[in-house]
Amino acid sequence: MTYPNGPGGVSIHAVDIAAGEAAAGLSVALLRVEGAEAIPVAEGVIAPDGHFDHAIRTGAGLSPGLYEARFAIGAYYGRSGTATFLDTAPFRFRLAGGAEHLHLPLKFTPFGLMLFRGV
Repeated sequence: MTYPNGPGGVSIHAVDIAAGEAAAGLSVALLRVEGAEAIPVAEGVIAPDGHFDHAIRTGAGLSPGLYEARFAIGAYYGRSGTATFLDTAPFRFRLAGGAEHLHLPLKFTPFGLMLFRGV
């Protein structure tokens, strides 16, 4: 997937594999890391279809650099009273720019996660 105006964007898809469903309501924050600072770029929650529906999907507000996605897994499970080992899970990655599109598929349980660069 490519976009003509700057970075191709970042898409995020989250699945609660313990429940076998999309992680609707999971809080997500994307920050740009500049030295010791983390500057907010996007905040919101995962939609019922499991996607983070935000303008970053098409590159809005993004430029080449280092980013950190934060997933509030502890709070997600806390709403249902489920005990969890995880709290906030950070994931740092580099966006090169151009027409590059990064897809971050997150699969998690209360006790572990898998997150990688998808296609």
